[in-house]
Amino acid sequence: MELAHSLLLNEEAYKQLGEFQKAEFIFEWLQFLEKLLPVTSRADIRENQKKLVEQLTSLLNNSPGPPTRRLVAKNLAVLYSTGDTFSVYQTIDKCNELIRSKDDSPSYLPTKLAAVVCLGYLYKKLGRILGNSFTDTVGNVLKAMKNAESQGRYEIMLSLQNILNGLGAAAIPCHRDIYKAARSCLTDRSMAVRCAAAKCLLELQNEAVFMWSTDLDSVVTLCFKSFEGSNYDVRLAVSKLLGTVLARALTSKQTTASTRHNFHRISLEEVMELLGTGFLRGSCGFLRASGDMLKGTSSVSRDVRVGVTQAYVVFVSTLGAQWLERNFSAFLSHTLYLVSQSHTKAIQSQMDAVGCRHCVSFILRATVGGLLGEKAQIAAAKEICQAIWKLKKVADGAGNDGNLETKNSTTDVTASQHVLVCALQELGSLIHGLGTTAAPLLQDSSTGVLEAVISVILHPSISVRLTAAWCLRCIAVALPSCVSLLLDRCIERLTTLKSSPEAVTGYSFAVAALLGAVKHCPLGIPHGKGKVIMTVAEDLLCSASQNSRISLQRTQAGWLLIAALMTLGPAVVQHHLPRMLLLWKCIFPSSPKDLETEKTRGDSFTWQVTLEGRAGALCAIKSFVSHCAGLLTDEVVQRLLPPLPSAVDLLTQLSSINKSYGNSLKTPSTVYRHKLYELLAVLPPKTYEGSFWAVLKELVADLTVPDSQIDTSTFLLPPLCHENDLLLLGPLLQETDHRFIEEQLLLGNSIAGGSLEYDPYSIYETVAKGDSVPKPLPPVLSVISAATRLFGVMFSHVAESHRLQVLEQLLNSVKQTKGSRQQIVQLNVVSAFSTSLKHLANCKGSLGPEEVRRSALTLVMGALESNNPLLRCAAAECLARLAQVVSDTAFTAGLAQVSFDKLKSARDVVSRTGHSLALGCLYRYLGGIGSTQHLNACVGILYTLSQDSTSPDVQAWALHSLSLIVDLAGPLYHVHVEPTLSLVLMLLLTVPPAYTEVHQSLGRCLNALITTLGPELQGSSTTVSALRTSCLLGCAVMQDNPDCLVQAQAISCLQQLHMFAPRHVNLSSLVSCLCEILLDNSVLVNLCSSYLLLRRAVVSCLCQLVQREAAEVSEYAVALVKENREDFTPDVNIREIGLEGALLSLLDKELDQRLCQDIKETLIHMLTSMAVEKLSFWLKLCKDVLAASSDFNTVVSIDTTQEEETAKVDDASILTSNSDERFHPFSNPRWSTRVFAAECVYKIISQCENAGSAHFDITLAQERKQRDSRDDFLVLHLADLIRMAFMAATDHSDQLRLSGLQTLQILVRKFAAVPEPEFPGHVILEQFQANVGAALRPAFAPETPPDVTAKACQVCSAWIASGVVSDLNDLRRVHQLLVSSLLKVQAGKEAQSQQYNESTSTMEILAVLKAWAEVYIVAVEKQKSQSDAHNHCFKIGNSAEENYRDVTSSASGLLDLVQADLGTLSKLWLAALQDFALLTLPSEYASQLPAEGISVEFLCSPRSDAAMENIIACLRALHALFDVPWPRSKIGGDQELGVELLNVLHRLILTRESPDIQLAALEVVQLILFAAQEHVKEKRRSAEVDDGAAEKETLPEFGEGKDTGGLIPGKSLVFATLELCVCILVRQLPQLNPKLTCSPAVQSGKHLLLSEDGSRLVAAALIILSDVPAICSPEGSISVLPTILYLIIGVLKETAVKLQDGQLPLTVAASLQALKGLLSSPMARAEKSRTAWTDLLRSALVTVLDCWDRVDGLLQECDEVSLLTAITVFIMSTSPEVTTIECLQKHCIEKFKITLDSKDPLVQCKCYQLLHSIFQHPNKTVSYPYIHSLSPSIVRKLQETEKAKPENADELQVIQEGIKVVTALTATAEEEHRAHLVAGLLPILISFLLDENALVSATNSAKSLHEFALQNLMQIGPQYSLVFKKLMAASPTMKARLESAVKGNQESIKAKTAKHAKNPGKSSSIQLKTNFL
Repeated sequence: MELAHSLLLNEEAYKQLGEFQKAEFIFEWLQFLEKLLPVTSRADIRENQKKLVEQLTSLLNNSPGPPTRRLVAKNLAVLYSTGDTFSVYQTIDKCNELIRSKDDSPSYLPTKLAAVVCLGYLYKKLGRILGNSFTDTVGNVLKAMKNAESQGRYEIMLSLQNILNGLGAAAIPCHRDIYKAARSCLTDRSMAVRCAAAKCLLELQNEAVFMWSTDLDSVVTLCFKSFEGSNYDVRLAVSKLLGTVLARALTSKQTTASTRHNFHRISLEEVMELLGTGFLRGSCGFLRASGDMLKGTSSVSRDVRVGVTQAYVVFVSTLGAQWLERNFSAFLSHTLYLVSQSHTKAIQSQMDAVGCRHCVSFILRATVGGLLGEKAQIAAAKEICQAIWKLKKVADGAGNDGNLETKNSTTDVTASQHVLVCALQELGSLIHGLGTTAAPLLQDSSTGVLEAVISVILHPSISVRLTAAWCLRCIAVALPSCVSLLLDRCIERLTTLKSSPEAVTGYSFAVAALLGAVKHCPLGIPHGKGKVIMTVAEDLLCSASQNSRISLQRTQAGWLLIAALMTLGPAVVQHHLPRMLLLWKCIFPSSPKDLETEKTRGDSFTWQVTLEGRAGALCAIKSFVSHCAGLLTDEVVQRLLPPLPSAVDLLTQLSSINKSYGNSLKTPSTVYRHKLYELLAVLPPKTYEGSFWAVLKELVADLTVPDSQIDTSTFLLPPLCHENDLLLLGPLLQETDHRFIEEQLLLGNSIAGGSLEYDPYSIYETVAKGDSVPKPLPPVLSVISAATRLFGVMFSHVAESHRLQVLEQLLNSVKQTKGSRQQIVQLNVVSAFSTSLKHLANCKGSLGPEEVRRSALTLVMGALESNNPLLRCAAAECLARLAQVVSDTAFTAGLAQVSFDKLKSARDVVSRTGHSLALGCLYRYLGGIGSTQHLNACVGILYTLSQDSTSPDVQAWALHSLSLIVDLAGPLYHVHVEPTLSLVLMLLLTVPPAYTEVHQSLGRCLNALITTLGPELQGSSTTVSALRTSCLLGCAVMQDNPDCLVQAQAISCLQQLHMFAPRHVNLSSLVSCLCEILLDNSVLVNLCSSYLLLRRAVVSCLCQLVQREAAEVSEYAVALVKENREDFTPDVNIREIGLEGALLSLLDKELDQRLCQDIKETLIHMLTSMAVEKLSFWLKLCKDVLAASSDFNTVVSIDTTQEEETAKVDDASILTSNSDERFHPFSNPRWSTRVFAAECVYKIISQCENAGSAHFDITLAQERKQRDSRDDFLVLHLADLIRMAFMAATDHSDQLRLSGLQTLQILVRKFAAVPEPEFPGHVILEQFQANVGAALRPAFAPETPPDVTAKACQVCSAWIASGVVSDLNDLRRVHQLLVSSLLKVQAGKEAQSQQYNESTSTMEILAVLKAWAEVYIVAVEKQKSQSDAHNHCFKIGNSAEENYRDVTSSASGLLDLVQADLGTLSKLWLAALQDFALLTLPSEYASQLPAEGISVEFLCSPRSDAAMENIIACLRALHALFDVPWPRSKIGGDQELGVELLNVLHRLILTRESPDIQLAALEVVQLILFAAQEHVKEKRRSAEVDDGAAEKETLPEFGEGKDTGGLIPGKSLVFATLELCVCILVRQLPQLNPKLTCSPAVQSGKHLLLSEDGSRLVAAALIILSDVPAICSPEGSISVLPTILYLIIGVLKETAVKLQDGQLPLTVAASLQALKGLLSSPMARAEKSRTAWTDLLRSALVTVLDCWDRVDGLLQECDEVSLLTAITVFIMSTSPEVTTIECLQKHCIEKFKITLDSKDPLVQCKCYQLLHSIFQHPNKTVSYPYIHSLSPSIVRKLQETEKAKPENADELQVIQEGIKVVTALTATAEEEHRAHLVAGLLPILISFLLDENALVSATNSAKSLHEFALQNLMQIGPQYSLVFKKLMAASPTMKARLESAVKGNQESIKAKTAKHAKNPGKSSSIQLKTNFL
């Protein structure tokens, strides 16, 4: 293909190719040429122009395919526009000649079409340059159209569009002729031609004034006719034409001279009337201005109405948001008028009404919801309210009017019902979208939104009552603060007006709807509301029989309330479960006999009430099972079961009851069936096993003898088809922007869609995705849907032997019915069977024996050849699932063979499409059939079918099936990749563009092929390169296709290619293509492509691209705009706001949630990659979004109480000014967009945090900015950041307020410590204190939701604790906010507003307590650190005294602020902890819970994460509290309080795994123990003082255990402490539990390396343990000592592991420290306990010694150093009698001997250090045995080192430590032995000395040893001069060596002294007098 890359076609290479390769080669060359021509110099072009023109025009005769002919035309146009135009007329003449040709053969058609296309592009590009030649051309083309077939008409229309585009006003002479031709094409039988004609007319109306003036009526009528029988694409194109023409007619001021005299300017009313005519009367003729639209005779066809609906939206979108704001009143009254029932002919049935309502709702949603900003939406909501009030007055007038005209008034009431439904729905949707920003609207009493909605709850129409209830639900979800108030109001009205039928139903609907809203309101409703509602429901049910006039309404209302109550979940429902189960039991007869008795009694009305009540009960139980699964215990299930058989019995009797009482029971009995089926489907099938056959029989009857004759396929089958297969069935089954209205065209003429009135019980359920209101189908349809679902569940549980019987019955039913009814039965049966196969596959069940399989196969095969394409699609899926369930290779192969045979013989489209899809589906559930033979056969057949040009349907289905096989066959497919790719390319280049379904299937094939090739596409081999080029070629063809879904496929393919072979995808052109689609202003709906799936594909692709190359993508997008291309007019200024800003703008306008999520992800990826580099840009973007619609008038003004503060306030006053709101790139963004922008701000901060410290250091930032002005740092934008946080925190939207406060908190934390360089001693944030205060104040207003206040509390505490503000007066403002919240907490539950769930007030209370705790902790810590500083000042003199006083004032001031409330706070903190502990008790202690407590409501709190944070804060507060002596004395003196608190902490440790909580708890335990120690010491001291020292013996024993040593669990502080410590230790080290050590799970002797947290916990517990004896009496200490020793030594044994660096593990260090503390305890020496302690301590020492000898082979694992240190601690810390027993002493000495011989220098070193301390023990009975046993071997080891000098620092240290030991020994030795020791030591030291020469070349270790030895010799020499002299005299060699070393040393000292004189700051490197002890 590289040979194609040249300016002229390489004819040599071209001739050598095969037929198909030639087409590829030509396309590749044309593509290259298209890119090359614009960048080639004009001279080069002129030089080659003649040849190039020849080559291009010759291609016209080569029958080029559609993509090729378009490229030929484009290139010719570009060639003539950049080169010479002299031969252009020849080319035009040639094209005209080709068109005039009489050759009508199919082979010549492509040439004619190519000529037509060529003319279009030449005129488009060259325009008026071509002079008057266009009249002949247009005439010629129009003449050709008369005989043209659909492809010709299609291309001619598009070509005429191009000609008109190029010529502009010059084409006026031809306008009428073109208009005439286009008119006929607009109603063409080919949909593609209609679309092309619409595009042509859209172009024509730009210049043809008559279209929107004199001929406007006929244009409108023509468009209406075009809508008839149209498809989705036609409706899109024609509605765009109609909307644009009408908008032009309304706004245009231009009229030509010829039209001026007979044309008056059209008014808005007239335009609306024109559109309204189409909506109400369809495409029939009409009198335009008469206003008489009521004489229609037939119902409007739905496609016309839907098309007109879309035209309304285009009309308003074209005129724009500002026009809509100005004219909203007129627009609203007109759109609502469309559903007024004064048009009796327009709305002939309920179905029509539902359809019209959907259309009107869509118009309002797409315009008001899609175009208007928040302020305009609020104004629109007010307007809608006014409309509701007007209609309400009409209804009231009708109700109160008693005269003869009552009949007319009643008509008014019914006429208004649909208008009210539409108005209420839009009002609800508006407020729902506005969220909490709608608060001002609801507070505006002049509008009276709530009053308006509640007033129509009593409307006579049930539809209105339901919609009003739904509207209340929307308001409740938007403004959670209203839920409780609305519930109270509705319940109160319901109980007051329970005698009015309308009030009972209306208000019960409202209450149910509001209960349904609660799950969407995180703050919930008060717990007690459930009880109130249950009582009301019971009352309604019990009083239903009292008044027959309203018994039906009360019954329905009662059960509806109970069903809705279930949605509140188990926490609420469990309290009301017994009452509900009792009602459930009573509603059904207790036996079959009672049911028979019932049948004989009563009349039609009583049965209606009965059925309504029982259906309601079934609904309530279904709701219970769905929402309270946690309560479905075995016991509850048993109580649910008894009424079920009775319910089923009634089901079987329904038909006879209907016969007895007539048609009035038809609907109630259908509803009953539906509800019973729904309940059974959610219950476990075992619960109703006894009723299986009875139910199955009814199900089969419902499926095979349906009540309705409605085709149910469009709502039954799509869920049973695979979503990918639905793509075959056109846009109607896919997600589009118009799905809401388009779906009514799916459902056939007899049904327009679902509506609330069909099932009031849906009012509390969650809405289906994409719907704004629940849309349940009519009962006759929903019962079939429920029946198929239940059949699916039951069939999979029926015994295999019975399945055949059921299937046979279903098959017979299909055979016996005839005509259209047969298809209805068939699709019901297939739906049911397919559902059952789904269930069988999920539970891995089998289908049954051969006969069952055969019957199943017959059933499915029949459907596979149905005329209904959707049924064929479902049948193919069903066939594949059948193969999956049977799971037998032979059976599957048989299925495939049946399809093979069928496809070989059948010629009809139906069989060929069904069976070809079946082949692909079979692969889906079998993971590919592992046979190459089977694969080859499939591929061969599908290749053939996909080339069947006579039937595009067959091609599309075959290619789709092929794409499935490519995708699923795995590696087996590799051999077929090349031929398949060639086939796909060939078809892409030849299939006409009108066959969009074929192109879409080709796209899926190409995508599957790219996925199959995968990373191989990166390869460089010739084959891979060719494959890659083909893939790129295919993408290019699809990108050029006019169909949006094909373009979406192209983008998806390019996305795949970019993932696998990024280097080979041209990123620049891909990004350009994506931006053009996404941001093209020429498409009006949503200001981007009108196809939702295309927009999704674009954003998904962008999202992937920016993950790798965000910067490049951004640059390419901006470059595209700079090119100034005339065909690209983006709506947003990308130059200024970049692609990022454009995406943000799109996010704000887009209504599709999935797309919005993808846009957010794309932006976050871009932010992560680029925010730091483009910091100013990103911050400006966020600021623009946040500032664009900030309504600062609502912000609380910043107080300026002090004159001197004016300077500080300036910053904040800037925030409240509107001066910079003139030009905003974002106009009125929605609150959700602003929230996203605020989230982006803290993502930017987080990115900067990772990027370096300069972002948070202003001095460094300014320095670097001066060095390079391009550098940018976050700290330089602090004012902007604060401003953004302020704007967000003071918005109307609660979510935005939370985001703003979060940002503020982050800013305070990150910038609190950044100093202000210009004002030393101050920080940078100090200047913003007024802004922070102003941002926080609104959050403490009474009406603020608790979650916002809780967040604000966190910010307050962060601000106060940050130390930014030192001035107490400034701090007081924020402190005052916390004080106000504390007062609220103190006021208790009574003062809490009853708006939200109690857990929210708990959340708020805990947030307040946490905030105070944090402030208190900081205050105490500051004071502590400053008192330390004060002490330091005294030590160093008074120079720093004044400095200190300044700093202290702020800390003591902060403490003073808290001190005032400390008494209250300490109680509250303790109470919160106590409550938490109580609530974490196991359920068996529930009876012991107190009735009251601060936060017992915590039980209902769902926020366990927040609770953890708050608990840590409370624990830290307690720690700070007990740090102060007075509270400590209180807890120390009150043992019961201490024990209780310890129990609370123990419970906390048991229930919370968080190490932070456990550590914080242990710190508090330590303080409690310290308090107890202080108390005991104080008592002992005072007793000694009081009784006098002489009488000590008779003193009472203080401390626990008294004289007996007994500790009482529950009352003993010691016991509680031990329990808690054991809990911690055993959790971390299970081996310590004696019960566990025997179990195989715990391996004794295997050392554990604990986590860092685990080690810290164990260490803390050990330190606490060592302090326990201090609070015991001597006897008490004896009781606890064994336990404490066991635990301490146990930890030592289990964790003594060698670490790499020779360090001791934290747990070992802690256990040694604890051991030392314990052994040094006064109790060890106290007279009463000494003997017992001595015995116990000896045993402990034995245990430590035994560690060495435990298990063979584990010695090396055990850390000798740890154990030796432990032995040394025993020797040094206990009284001598413990360790001086001979056997123990011997054992200890043995261990030291072994360790001295260790090969590890670190171990040897440590051993010497320990012996050093033992040798110096003051008691000789302890030290001497060690000296005698070990000193000889130490000296010997040192003598050995004379020969082997130290190699490294570790060995050097061993020698040094050895020398130290011997030196110390010399000092302690008796006089007579000292000479021997010195005589032994001196030769060793001298041997380490080096002469001058050796010293130069010696290693560092040897040099250090030399210096060390010399230093020691200079000390020892003078001390022991006699021995020294004697030795020197005896050995001249030694003397010489020493003298040489001393001399060398003196010289080096001189040199250093001289150097020192020069550098007096530095000290000598050798200090001769060093204390080594």
